[in-house]
Amino acid sequence: MEKYILAIDQGTTSSRAIIFDTSGSVVTQWSKEFTQIYPHPGWVEHNAVEIFESVIECIQSVFRSIGCSYENIDSIGITNQRETTVLWDKKTGLPVHNAIVWQCRRTASRCNEIKKSIYNEIIFDKTGLVVDPYFCATKIESIFENNKDIYKRALNNEIAFGTIESYLIYRLSNGKSHVSDYSNASRTMLFNIHTLEWDKELLEFFTIPESILPKVIPNSQTDIKTDRSVTDGFEIPISGVIGDQQAALFGQRCFNKGDIKNTYGTGCFLLMNTGDKPRKSKNNLLSTIAWNIDGKTTYAMEGAVFIAGAVVQWLRDGIQFIENSGDSESLAHTAKDNGVIMVPAFTGLGSPYWDPDVRGAIFGITRDTGRAEIAKAALQSIAFQTAELVNAMKNDFSGTIGHFYADGGASANNYLMQFQSDLLHIEINAVTMRETTALGAAFLAGLATGYYENIDYLKGLNKAVSVYKPSINSAQSKLLMKRWQKAVEAVRLFGSGDI
Repeated sequence: MEKYILAIDQGTTSSRAIIFDTSGSVVTQWSKEFTQIYPHPGWVEHNAVEIFESVIECIQSVFRSIGCSYENIDSIGITNQRETTVLWDKKTGLPVHNAIVWQCRRTASRCNEIKKSIYNEIIFDKTGLVVDPYFCATKIESIFENNKDIYKRALNNEIAFGTIESYLIYRLSNGKSHVSDYSNASRTMLFNIHTLEWDKELLEFFTIPESILPKVIPNSQTDIKTDRSVTDGFEIPISGVIGDQQAALFGQRCFNKGDIKNTYGTGCFLLMNTGDKPRKSKNNLLSTIAWNIDGKTTYAMEGAVFIAGAVVQWLRDGIQFIENSGDSESLAHTAKDNGVIMVPAFTGLGSPYWDPDVRGAIFGITRDTGRAEIAKAALQSIAFQTAELVNAMKNDFSGTIGHFYADGGASANNYLMQFQSDLLHIEINAVTMRETTALGAAFLAGLATGYYENIDYLKGLNKAVSVYKPSINSAQSKLLMKRWQKAVEAVRLFGSGDI
Protein backbone atom coordinates (compact mmCIF):
# COMPACT_ATOMS: atom_id res chain seq x y z
CA MET A 1 0.00 0.00 0.00
CA GLU A 2 1.37 3.38 -1.01
CA LYS A 3 1.90 5.81 1.83
CA TYR A 4 1.88 9.62 1.75
CA ILE A 5 2.46 12.64 3.95
CA LEU A 6 -0.61 14.79 4.58
CA ALA A 7 0.31 18.47 5.02
CA ILE A 8 -2.20 20.93 6.47
CA ASP A 9 -1.40 24.52 5.49
CA GLN A 10 -3.71 26.72 7.54
CA GLY A 11 -3.40 30.28 6.22
CA THR A 12 -4.93 33.67 6.87
CA THR A 13 -7.67 33.49 4.25
CA SER A 14 -7.87 29.79 3.39
CA SER A 15 -7.07 26.30 4.62
CA ARG A 16 -5.34 23.77 2.42
CA ALA A 17 -4.58 20.05 2.48
CA ILE A 18 -1.72 18.79 0.31
CA ILE A 19 -0.56 15.21 -0.25
CA PHE A 20 3.20 14.68 -0.75
CA ASP A 21 5.05 11.56 -1.86
CA THR A 22 8.56 10.27 -1.09
CA SER A 23 10.11 12.55 -3.72
CA GLY A 24 8.59 15.64 -2.08
CA SER A 25 6.25 16.11 -5.04
CA VAL A 26 2.63 17.24 -4.74
CA VAL A 27 0.22 14.38 -5.47
CA THR A 28 -2.96 16.40 -4.98
CA GLN A 29 -4.24 19.40 -3.03
CA TRP A 30 -7.43 21.17 -2.01
CA SER A 31 -8.20 24.56 -0.51
CA LYS A 32 -11.16 26.27 1.08
CA GLU A 33 -11.59 29.91 2.02
CA PHE A 34 -13.24 30.92 5.29
CA THR A 35 -14.88 34.02 6.73
CA GLN A 36 -12.92 37.17 7.57
CA ILE A 37 -14.51 39.09 10.44
CA TYR A 38 -13.94 42.85 10.85
CA PRO A 39 -15.75 44.05 14.01
CA HIS A 40 -14.13 47.51 13.91
CA PRO A 41 -11.65 49.33 11.62
CA GLY A 42 -8.23 47.73 12.07
CA TRP A 43 -9.65 44.68 13.88
CA VAL A 44 -9.53 41.22 12.30
CA GLU A 45 -11.02 38.01 13.71
CA HIS A 46 -11.62 34.40 12.66
CA ASN A 47 -14.00 31.68 13.81
CA ALA A 48 -11.69 28.85 14.95
CA VAL A 49 -14.43 26.22 14.58
CA GLU A 50 -14.96 27.26 10.96
CA ILE A 51 -11.21 26.97 10.42
CA PHE A 52 -11.15 23.43 11.86
CA GLU A 53 -14.13 22.42 9.74
CA SER A 54 -12.47 23.86 6.62
CA VAL A 55 -9.38 21.76 7.35
CA ILE A 56 -11.44 18.57 7.68
CA GLU A 57 -13.27 19.37 4.43
CA CYS A 58 -9.95 19.86 2.62
CA ILE A 59 -8.63 16.52 3.92
CA GLN A 60 -11.76 14.68 2.80
CA SER A 61 -11.53 16.35 -0.61
CA VAL A 62 -7.92 15.33 -1.27
CA PHE A 63 -8.73 11.79 -0.21
CA ARG A 64 -11.60 11.66 -2.68
CA SER A 65 -9.50 13.10 -5.48
CA ILE A 66 -6.99 10.21 -5.44
CA GLY A 67 -9.13 7.50 -3.82
CA CYS A 68 -7.18 7.12 -0.59
CA SER A 69 -7.95 7.37 3.14
CA TYR A 70 -6.20 7.87 6.46
CA GLU A 71 -4.93 4.31 6.03
CA ASN A 72 -2.60 5.66 3.33
CA ILE A 73 -1.23 8.45 5.51
CA ASP A 74 2.18 7.90 7.10
CA SER A 75 1.99 11.10 9.13
CA ILE A 76 0.61 14.62 9.25
CA GLY A 77 2.50 17.90 9.08
CA ILE A 78 0.83 21.15 10.14
CA THR A 79 1.92 24.66 9.24
CA ASN A 80 -0.09 27.73 10.14
CA GLN A 81 -0.65 31.46 10.14
CA ARG A 82 1.41 32.55 13.13
CA GLU A 83 0.39 34.73 16.11
CA THR A 84 -3.37 34.34 15.56
CA THR A 85 -4.70 33.84 19.08
CA VAL A 86 -7.35 31.31 20.17
CA LEU A 87 -8.85 30.78 23.64
CA TRP A 88 -11.08 27.75 24.13
CA ASP A 89 -12.91 25.67 26.73
CA LYS A 90 -10.68 22.78 27.82
CA LYS A 91 -13.67 20.43 28.22
CA THR A 92 -15.61 21.11 25.03
CA GLY A 93 -12.80 22.31 22.74
CA LEU A 94 -15.04 25.19 21.67
CA PRO A 95 -13.66 28.75 21.46
CA VAL A 96 -14.81 31.22 24.11
CA HIS A 97 -13.94 34.18 21.86
CA ASN A 98 -13.28 34.71 18.17
CA ALA A 99 -9.65 34.15 17.24
CA ILE A 100 -7.77 37.47 17.10
CA VAL A 101 -5.78 37.44 13.87
CA TRP A 102 -2.12 38.43 13.59
CA GLN A 103 -3.13 41.44 11.43
CA CYS A 104 -5.40 42.89 14.13
CA ARG A 105 -4.29 46.28 15.51
CA ARG A 106 -6.70 46.55 18.47
CA THR A 107 -3.89 46.62 21.04
CA ALA A 108 -1.84 49.36 19.34
CA SER A 109 -2.32 51.87 22.18
CA ARG A 110 -1.35 49.28 24.78
CA CYS A 111 1.81 48.47 22.81
CA ASN A 112 2.68 52.17 22.64
CA GLU A 113 2.43 52.31 26.45
CA ILE A 114 4.77 49.33 26.80
CA LYS A 115 7.29 50.88 24.40
CA LYS A 116 7.67 53.81 26.82
CA SER A 117 8.44 51.48 29.75
CA ILE A 118 11.44 49.38 30.75
CA TYR A 119 9.58 46.33 29.46
CA ASN A 120 10.19 47.40 25.88
CA GLU A 121 13.82 46.32 26.18
CA ILE A 122 13.07 43.41 28.52
CA ILE A 123 10.66 41.89 26.00
CA PHE A 124 13.11 42.36 23.13
CA ASP A 125 15.95 40.77 25.13
CA LYS A 126 13.91 37.75 26.24
CA THR A 127 11.75 37.04 23.19
CA GLY A 128 13.68 38.54 20.27
CA LEU A 129 10.52 40.43 19.28
CA VAL A 130 9.71 44.11 19.13
CA VAL A 131 6.60 45.16 21.05
CA ASP A 132 3.77 45.13 18.53
CA PRO A 133 0.05 44.19 18.33
CA TYR A 134 1.18 41.56 15.80
CA PHE A 135 2.11 39.14 18.62
CA CYS A 136 -0.08 37.16 21.04
CA ALA A 137 0.60 38.61 24.49
CA THR A 138 -1.42 41.82 24.22
CA LYS A 139 -4.19 39.97 22.35
CA ILE A 140 -4.68 37.59 25.30
CA GLU A 141 -4.43 40.49 27.76
CA SER A 142 -7.10 42.38 25.81
CA ILE A 143 -9.53 39.44 25.82
CA PHE A 144 -9.14 39.04 29.58
CA GLU A 145 -9.53 42.75 30.30
CA ASN A 146 -12.71 43.00 28.26
CA ASN A 147 -14.20 39.64 29.29
CA LYS A 148 -13.88 39.23 33.06
CA ASP A 149 -15.79 35.94 33.03
CA ILE A 150 -13.26 34.40 30.63
CA TYR A 151 -10.43 35.59 32.87
CA LYS A 152 -12.07 34.03 35.95
CA ARG A 153 -12.47 30.76 34.09
CA ALA A 154 -8.81 30.93 33.04
CA LEU A 155 -7.80 31.32 36.69
CA ASN A 156 -9.90 28.21 37.43
CA ASN A 157 -7.95 26.19 34.81
CA GLU A 158 -10.93 25.94 32.46
CA ILE A 159 -9.45 27.84 29.49
CA ALA A 160 -6.71 26.88 27.02
CA PHE A 161 -4.68 29.21 24.83
CA GLY A 162 -2.93 28.41 21.61
CA THR A 163 -2.14 29.64 18.16
CA ILE A 164 -3.90 27.94 15.24
CA GLU A 165 -1.70 24.82 15.10
CA SER A 166 -2.34 24.28 18.82
CA TYR A 167 -6.10 24.45 18.35
CA LEU A 168 -6.05 22.11 15.35
CA ILE A 169 -4.00 19.55 17.27
CA TYR A 170 -6.34 19.81 20.26
CA ARG A 171 -9.32 19.04 18.03
CA LEU A 172 -7.56 16.33 15.98
CA SER A 173 -6.46 14.59 19.20
CA ASN A 174 -9.95 14.95 20.70
CA GLY A 175 -8.60 17.09 23.54
CA LYS A 176 -5.74 14.75 24.49
CA SER A 177 -2.90 17.04 23.36
CA HIS A 178 -2.63 20.71 24.30
CA VAL A 179 0.70 21.56 22.68
CA SER A 180 2.52 24.10 20.55
CA ASP A 181 5.90 23.92 18.84
CA TYR A 182 9.02 26.01 19.37
CA SER A 183 8.57 28.13 16.23
CA ASN A 184 5.02 29.19 17.11
CA ALA A 185 5.73 29.61 20.82
CA SER A 186 8.53 32.02 19.95
CA ARG A 187 5.96 34.33 18.28
CA THR A 188 3.78 34.88 21.35
CA MET A 189 5.91 37.56 23.10
CA LEU A 190 5.72 35.27 26.16
CA PHE A 191 8.38 32.67 25.33
CA ASN A 192 12.03 33.08 26.33
CA ILE A 193 14.05 32.03 23.28
CA HIS A 194 17.21 31.64 25.40
CA THR A 195 15.86 29.40 28.18
CA LEU A 196 13.29 27.77 25.84
CA GLU A 197 10.56 28.21 28.45
CA TRP A 198 7.47 30.31 29.03
CA ASP A 199 8.79 33.38 30.79
CA LYS A 200 7.27 33.87 34.25
CA GLU A 201 8.18 37.56 34.44
CA LEU A 202 6.36 38.29 31.19
CA LEU A 203 3.34 36.19 32.21
CA GLU A 204 3.13 38.22 35.40
CA PHE A 205 3.52 41.50 33.51
CA PHE A 206 0.64 40.64 31.16
CA THR A 207 -1.37 38.97 34.00
CA ILE A 208 -1.68 35.72 32.05
CA PRO A 209 -2.07 32.50 34.10
CA GLU A 210 0.46 29.83 33.17
CA SER A 211 -2.25 27.15 33.28
CA ILE A 212 -3.67 28.30 29.91
CA LEU A 213 -0.40 27.71 28.04
CA PRO A 214 0.35 24.70 25.83
CA LYS A 215 3.26 22.35 26.35
CA VAL A 216 6.03 23.20 23.87
CA ILE A 217 7.19 20.28 21.73
CA PRO A 218 9.93 19.78 19.09
CA ASN A 219 9.00 20.55 15.50
CA SER A 220 9.66 16.96 14.47
CA GLN A 221 8.55 14.19 16.87
CA THR A 222 6.24 11.16 17.10
CA ASP A 223 4.58 11.67 20.49
CA ILE A 224 1.50 13.54 19.26
CA LYS A 225 -1.19 11.56 17.44
CA THR A 226 -4.71 11.99 16.17
CA ASP A 227 -7.56 10.36 18.04
CA ARG A 228 -9.13 7.38 16.27
CA SER A 229 -12.59 8.93 16.72
CA VAL A 230 -11.54 11.90 14.59
CA THR A 231 -9.53 10.18 11.84
CA ASP A 232 -11.81 7.29 10.88
CA GLY A 233 -10.41 4.69 13.26
CA PHE A 234 -6.73 5.34 12.51
CA GLU A 235 -4.17 6.85 14.88
CA ILE A 236 -1.92 9.08 12.77
CA PRO A 237 1.24 10.79 14.05
CA ILE A 238 1.07 14.59 13.87
CA SER A 239 4.84 14.54 13.62
CA GLY A 240 5.63 17.87 11.94
CA VAL A 241 4.41 21.20 13.35
CA ILE A 242 5.84 24.61 12.40
CA GLY A 243 4.83 28.23 11.76
CA ASP A 244 4.39 29.17 8.12
CA GLN A 245 7.47 31.32 7.54
CA GLN A 246 9.80 28.91 9.34
CA ALA A 247 8.16 26.10 7.36
CA ALA A 248 9.10 27.86 4.11
CA LEU A 249 12.69 28.21 5.37
CA PHE A 250 12.79 24.45 6.03
CA GLY A 251 10.97 23.63 2.79
CA GLN A 252 13.56 25.67 0.87
CA ARG A 253 16.17 23.51 2.63
CA CYS A 254 17.94 26.51 4.14
CA PHE A 255 19.77 24.19 6.52
CA ASN A 256 23.06 26.09 6.60
CA LYS A 257 23.88 29.16 8.64
CA GLY A 258 23.56 32.23 6.43
CA ASP A 259 20.99 30.73 4.04
CA ILE A 260 18.07 33.07 3.27
CA LYS A 261 14.56 32.62 1.97
CA ASN A 262 12.28 35.47 0.98
CA THR A 263 8.60 34.90 0.32
CA TYR A 264 7.35 37.49 -2.18
CA GLY A 265 3.64 37.58 -1.42
CA THR A 266 1.26 40.41 -0.56
CA GLY A 267 4.10 41.45 1.74
CA CYS A 268 7.55 39.89 2.08
CA PHE A 269 8.82 37.71 4.88
CA LEU A 270 12.57 37.26 4.82
CA LEU A 271 14.26 34.77 7.14
CA MET A 272 17.93 33.91 7.56
CA ASN A 273 19.20 30.78 9.28
CA THR A 274 21.52 32.07 12.03
CA GLY A 275 22.55 28.69 13.42
CA ASP A 276 22.40 27.49 17.01
CA LYS A 277 22.45 30.91 18.69
CA PRO A 278 19.95 33.79 18.54
CA ARG A 279 21.33 37.08 17.22
CA LYS A 280 20.23 40.30 18.87
CA SER A 281 19.56 42.77 16.10
CA LYS A 282 20.81 46.34 16.17
CA ASN A 283 18.60 47.08 13.15
CA ASN A 284 15.10 46.35 14.46
CA LEU A 285 14.98 42.85 12.99
CA LEU A 286 13.38 39.98 14.88
CA SER A 287 15.17 36.99 16.36
CA THR A 288 13.04 33.89 16.38
CA ILE A 289 13.23 30.11 16.64
CA ALA A 290 13.31 28.43 13.25
CA TRP A 291 12.94 24.84 14.48
CA ASN A 292 13.95 22.37 17.16
CA ILE A 293 14.86 18.84 16.08
CA ASP A 294 16.39 16.11 18.26
CA GLY A 295 17.07 18.60 21.07
CA LYS A 296 18.95 21.04 18.82
CA THR A 297 17.48 24.50 18.31
CA THR A 298 18.09 26.45 15.11
CA TYR A 299 17.41 30.17 15.17
CA ALA A 300 16.51 32.67 12.48
CA MET A 301 16.55 36.40 11.96
CA GLU A 302 13.39 37.79 10.39
CA GLY A 303 12.32 40.95 8.63
CA ALA A 304 8.99 41.94 7.14
CA VAL A 305 7.98 44.13 4.21
CA PHE A 306 4.35 45.23 4.55
CA ILE A 307 3.70 46.07 0.89
CA ALA A 308 5.23 43.89 -1.81
CA GLY A 309 2.88 42.14 -4.25
CA ALA A 310 0.18 44.44 -2.86
CA VAL A 311 1.74 47.34 -4.78
CA VAL A 312 1.09 45.46 -8.05
CA GLN A 313 -2.48 44.80 -6.89
CA TRP A 314 -2.78 48.55 -6.34
CA LEU A 315 -1.60 49.22 -9.89
CA ARG A 316 -4.25 46.79 -11.15
CA ASP A 317 -7.24 47.49 -8.88
CA GLY A 318 -6.54 50.85 -7.26
CA ILE A 319 -5.43 53.06 -10.13
CA GLN A 320 -6.17 50.59 -12.95
CA PHE A 321 -2.82 51.03 -14.72
CA ILE A 322 -2.76 47.34 -15.68
CA GLU A 323 -5.35 44.66 -16.38
CA ASN A 324 -3.38 41.70 -15.02
CA SER A 325 -0.59 41.49 -12.46
CA GLY A 326 1.67 39.91 -15.07
CA ASP A 327 1.42 43.06 -17.21
CA SER A 328 3.74 44.82 -14.74
CA GLU A 329 6.69 42.80 -16.02
CA SER A 330 6.21 43.57 -19.71
CA LEU A 331 5.63 47.26 -18.92
CA ALA A 332 8.76 47.46 -16.76
CA HIS A 333 10.88 46.12 -19.62
CA THR A 334 9.67 48.94 -21.88
CA ALA A 335 10.09 51.75 -19.34
CA LYS A 336 12.53 54.61 -19.81
CA ASP A 337 15.41 54.76 -17.36
CA ASN A 338 14.37 58.11 -15.85
CA GLY A 339 15.00 57.41 -12.16
CA VAL A 340 11.42 57.31 -10.85
CA ILE A 341 11.31 55.96 -7.27
CA MET A 342 8.18 54.69 -5.52
CA VAL A 343 8.01 54.17 -1.75
CA PRO A 344 4.81 52.11 -1.28
CA ALA A 345 4.31 52.84 2.43
CA PHE A 346 0.52 52.38 2.22
CA THR A 347 0.37 51.07 5.80
CA GLY A 348 3.69 52.34 7.12
CA LEU A 349 7.12 50.75 6.78
CA GLY A 350 8.08 47.39 8.29
CA SER A 351 11.60 46.20 9.09
CA PRO A 352 14.03 47.78 9.69
CA TYR A 353 12.05 51.00 10.32
CA TRP A 354 8.85 49.82 12.09
CA ASP A 355 7.32 53.21 11.29
CA PRO A 356 3.49 52.94 11.18
CA ASP A 357 2.88 56.64 10.49
CA VAL A 358 4.79 57.10 7.23
CA ARG A 359 2.82 57.06 3.96
CA GLY A 360 3.80 56.37 0.36
CA ALA A 361 5.08 58.65 -2.37
CA ILE A 362 6.48 58.65 -5.92
CA PHE A 363 9.59 60.71 -6.68
CA GLY A 364 11.19 61.91 -9.90
CA ILE A 365 8.10 62.28 -12.09
CA THR A 366 8.56 64.20 -15.37
CA ARG A 367 6.45 64.77 -18.48
CA ASP A 368 7.96 61.54 -19.84
CA THR A 369 6.66 59.47 -16.93
CA GLY A 370 3.92 57.05 -17.94
CA ARG A 371 2.38 53.73 -16.97
CA ALA A 372 5.53 51.79 -17.80
CA GLU A 373 7.75 53.94 -15.55
CA ILE A 374 5.28 53.70 -12.66
CA ALA A 375 5.03 49.90 -13.06
CA LYS A 376 8.83 49.65 -13.13
CA ALA A 377 9.15 51.78 -9.98
CA ALA A 378 6.52 49.63 -8.24
CA LEU A 379 8.42 46.40 -8.96
CA GLN A 380 11.71 47.99 -8.01
CA SER A 381 10.23 49.10 -4.67
CA ILE A 382 9.75 45.45 -3.71
CA ALA A 383 13.41 44.71 -4.43
CA PHE A 384 14.61 47.88 -2.66
CA GLN A 385 12.75 46.98 0.53
CA THR A 386 14.07 43.42 0.42
CA ALA A 387 17.61 44.67 -0.14
CA GLU A 388 17.36 46.85 2.97
CA LEU A 389 16.39 43.78 4.99
CA VAL A 390 19.28 41.74 3.63
CA ASN A 391 21.78 44.53 4.25
CA ALA A 392 20.50 44.95 7.82
CA MET A 393 20.86 41.21 8.35
CA LYS A 394 24.41 41.30 7.02
CA ASN A 395 25.28 43.95 9.61
CA ASP A 396 23.70 41.95 12.44
CA PHE A 397 24.92 38.56 11.30
CA SER A 398 28.60 39.34 10.72
CA GLY A 399 28.89 36.13 8.75
CA THR A 400 28.85 34.89 5.19
CA ILE A 401 25.55 35.11 3.36
CA GLY A 402 24.67 31.71 1.93
CA HIS A 403 22.12 30.86 -0.73
CA PHE A 404 19.21 33.22 -1.39
CA TYR A 405 15.97 31.42 -2.26
CA ALA A 406 12.87 33.23 -3.49
CA ASP A 407 9.32 31.90 -3.42
CA GLY A 408 5.79 33.31 -3.46
CA GLY A 409 3.74 34.60 -6.37
CA ALA A 410 5.90 37.63 -7.24
CA SER A 411 9.03 35.45 -7.52
CA ALA A 412 7.71 34.45 -10.97
CA ASN A 413 8.28 38.03 -12.16
CA ASN A 414 11.53 37.92 -14.15
CA TYR A 415 12.08 41.68 -14.06
CA LEU A 416 11.75 41.78 -10.28
CA MET A 417 14.08 38.83 -9.71
CA GLN A 418 16.76 40.24 -12.02
CA PHE A 419 16.59 43.66 -10.37
CA GLN A 420 16.81 41.97 -6.95
CA SER A 421 19.98 40.20 -8.04
CA ASP A 422 21.40 43.48 -9.35
CA LEU A 423 20.69 45.37 -6.12
CA LEU A 424 22.12 42.73 -3.79
CA HIS A 425 24.86 41.71 -6.20
CA ILE A 426 24.25 38.03 -5.44
CA GLU A 427 22.60 35.10 -7.21
CA ILE A 428 18.87 34.79 -6.65
CA ASN A 429 17.39 31.28 -6.81
CA ALA A 430 13.69 31.55 -7.63
CA VAL A 431 12.08 28.23 -6.77
CA THR A 432 9.41 27.04 -9.18
CA MET A 433 7.83 24.79 -6.51
CA ARG A 434 4.92 26.84 -5.16
CA GLU A 435 4.21 24.76 -2.04
CA THR A 436 7.41 25.24 -0.06
CA THR A 437 5.54 26.15 3.16
CA ALA A 438 3.50 22.94 3.17
CA LEU A 439 6.57 21.03 2.00
CA GLY A 440 8.50 22.19 5.08
CA ALA A 441 5.81 20.77 7.37
CA ALA A 442 5.75 17.54 5.33
CA PHE A 443 9.54 17.19 5.55
CA LEU A 444 9.45 17.58 9.34
CA ALA A 445 6.64 15.02 9.65
CA GLY A 446 8.41 12.51 7.41
CA LEU A 447 11.79 12.95 9.13
CA ALA A 448 10.24 11.96 12.46
CA THR A 449 8.67 8.74 11.14
CA GLY A 450 11.46 7.74 8.77
CA TYR A 451 9.38 8.40 5.65
CA TYR A 452 12.21 10.75 4.71
CA GLU A 453 15.48 9.17 5.79
CA ASN A 454 17.44 12.18 6.99
CA ILE A 455 18.42 15.78 6.20
CA ASP A 456 20.91 14.61 3.57
CA TYR A 457 18.09 12.79 1.78
CA LEU A 458 16.08 16.02 1.73
CA LYS A 459 19.05 17.93 0.35
CA GLY A 460 19.28 15.43 -2.49
CA LEU A 461 15.68 15.85 -3.63
CA ASN A 462 15.25 17.75 -6.87
CA LYS A 463 14.75 21.51 -6.45
CA ALA A 464 13.88 23.29 -9.69
CA VAL A 465 15.10 26.90 -9.64
CA SER A 466 15.53 29.80 -12.01
CA VAL A 467 18.88 31.47 -11.31
CA TYR A 468 19.36 35.22 -11.72
CA LYS A 469 22.87 36.71 -11.69
CA PRO A 470 23.91 40.38 -11.29
CA SER A 471 24.05 42.33 -14.55
CA ILE A 472 25.48 45.57 -13.11
CA ASN A 473 28.55 46.31 -11.00
CA SER A 474 28.51 46.87 -7.24
CA ALA A 475 29.10 50.63 -7.57
CA GLN A 476 25.89 50.93 -9.60
CA SER A 477 24.04 48.84 -7.00
CA LYS A 478 25.19 51.14 -4.21
CA LEU A 479 24.12 54.23 -6.14
CA LEU A 480 20.63 52.81 -6.66
CA MET A 481 20.32 52.03 -2.93
CA LYS A 482 21.40 55.59 -2.02
CA ARG A 483 18.62 57.01 -4.18
CA TRP A 484 16.09 54.71 -2.51
CA GLN A 485 17.26 55.64 0.99
CA LYS A 486 17.00 59.33 0.10
CA ALA A 487 13.35 58.74 -0.92
CA VAL A 488 12.62 56.86 2.33
CA GLU A 489 14.12 59.72 4.35
CA ALA A 490 11.81 62.14 2.54
CA VAL A 491 8.59 60.19 3.20
CA ARG A 492 9.55 59.66 6.84
CA LEU A 493 10.16 63.39 7.28
CA PHE A 494 6.80 64.13 5.66
CA GLY A 495 5.05 61.56 7.85
CA SER A 496 6.62 62.88 11.05
CA GLY A 497 4.68 66.15 10.90
CA ASP A 498 7.92 68.15 11.11
CA ILE A 499 7.24 69.77 7.75
